[in-house]
Amino acid sequence: MSTGKTLIFSHSAGEIPVSSMQNWRIIISDDATASERYAAEEFQKLLNQATSFALPLETTEENINHNEGQVNISASPTMDDEEIHITVDNNQIKISGGLPRGVLYAVYQFLEELVGIRFLTADHTYIPDASELKIPCGSYIYNPPFSFRWSYYRENSNAPEFAAKRKVNTVTDAEKLGGKTGQQLINHSFHVLVPYGTYGESHPEYYALVDGKRDTNTHGGGPQLCVTNPEVIEIAASSAIQRLTDNPNVANISVSQADTAAYCRCEPCEELNEAEGTPMGSQLTFVNAVAERIEKGHPNVKVGTLAYWYTRKPPKTVTPRDNVQIQLCSIECCTLHAIDDSDCEQNQAFCADTNAWGKICNDIWIWNYNTNFRSYDLPFPNLRSIGPNVRYFLQNNAKGVFMQANGNGLTGEFSDLRNYIISHLLWNPHLDDQAVLTEFVELHYESAAPAILAYINFLHENVEERNLHPRCFPSPEDVGLDAESAQRVFDYFQEALALAANSEIQARVEKASIPAYKAMLVAGGEIAPQRRRALIAEYIALCKRYGLTHTAETQSAEDYFEELHKH
Repeated sequence: MSTGKTLIFSHSAGEIPVSSMQNWRIIISDDATASERYAAEEFQKLLNQATSFALPLETTEENINHNEGQVNISASPTMDDEEIHITVDNNQIKISGGLPRGVLYAVYQFLEELVGIRFLTADHTYIPDASELKIPCGSYIYNPPFSFRWSYYRENSNAPEFAAKRKVNTVTDAEKLGGKTGQQLINHSFHVLVPYGTYGESHPEYYALVDGKRDTNTHGGGPQLCVTNPEVIEIAASSAIQRLTDNPNVANISVSQADTAAYCRCEPCEELNEAEGTPMGSQLTFVNAVAERIEKGHPNVKVGTLAYWYTRKPPKTVTPRDNVQIQLCSIECCTLHAIDDSDCEQNQAFCADTNAWGKICNDIWIWNYNTNFRSYDLPFPNLRSIGPNVRYFLQNNAKGVFMQANGNGLTGEFSDLRNYIISHLLWNPHLDDQAVLTEFVELHYESAAPAILAYINFLHENVEERNLHPRCFPSPEDVGLDAESAQRVFDYFQEALALAANSEIQARVEKASIPAYKAMLVAGGEIAPQRRRALIAEYIALCKRYGLTHTAETQSAEDYFEELHKH
């Protein structure tokens, strides 16, 4: 694998020529789970596509009298959920993994790393000719460091079978795909735990005191709670416990602030915040109190809370309980540079806070941003920071990572490529992210790859040269687009189209070229009316052809098309 090894290989003598496996059998247990059987079927199908021979699939009972070579595929209840073990030895291959997803992931890892198959997009699996392949004997083992991995693209939620191939463990309950992790995304929850509609009129003191008045604004899941009120602590804990009782399979629950800065300024809250040097002082004290009550009846459940906006800075003395998860949100950060890039001033405060949380909490979660929420289909230069950021999160005790992107739309800017990179790095942060990028481009765009790679380099270097620091809502200017650079972007894709060797590659390049048209429309400067009308017509046609449903987080493609026609 050109991107670096995921499996730890313990070498032993010998190799197995794939051609010698033609008379082998795939063996599963008589009482195989749905995911074990599906894993075996996937192995059978994909190996057949790579070699042109199909191995019969049998149970252990059916195979009693067979002595030929075997591929044993089994789940092990003694392994972690997603741990994988592979042994290759003479005339036997053993592929095993934990329940419920490990065995399926083990099969996919074997096919990727030892056969060379690549799951690039939902409709493009690269299958090499493996007829002359020799598989080295040895033992392989891997256990992913992140228990929660969410590459937030609609391509995954729309095609859960593909998400399983990418080892994204957060999108489906399908038993054959191993279901999803019991961990839930940590999110705003005050409005669920102490609903304003239930208590607001009779107990206004349960809610935040702001500018001398109890807040009544329900925007963003508000109002915030008065987190030092003893009754609020008991109600929130009781609500959380009831939710856990109703949903016994979940592994964590959110006890977290509303999405508003109107936090409580009553005297007890403010005294605690001033003493701790941050509004997280009262917030974390409240979360710890609720977590203590939850632990009595649900000792294995974690309590998650956001370190977001005004609560991102950790308190001076208050530390999270052992059953508390802290989820940091990087919304203020520069997306071009790595979060721990010491030369990027914009990232220094978040980096300092993350470092501090990593020292006092061993269960950090991350909410990271990987698209332009203002314009999903505008060039967005973050392809060099994804890998370093994921590795940085791992270094600071992160156990789960939510990489938010255009999850409510299809066909955003390089959504296929980003999904491939993000899901690879969340599974194994130590891979060479730039090698992963190059591998995808070369396999997916084939003859057009040189122009695509040249465009990606230009996009990032152009922003670097202008000393820009785009966040996740950038304008065209923020990502270095003006009349000259927009035209260069457009020209790269015209070159890529000219290099496309067939209609299939042309279609992939056309889909990727939508942002080049968007760049011309929003930053191309003075364009002759006839030329502009032609660009608009081609842009809309491409968007419709390749399923672009949203041009921004809050704007449908059809609404944007209507705006273009008006102007």
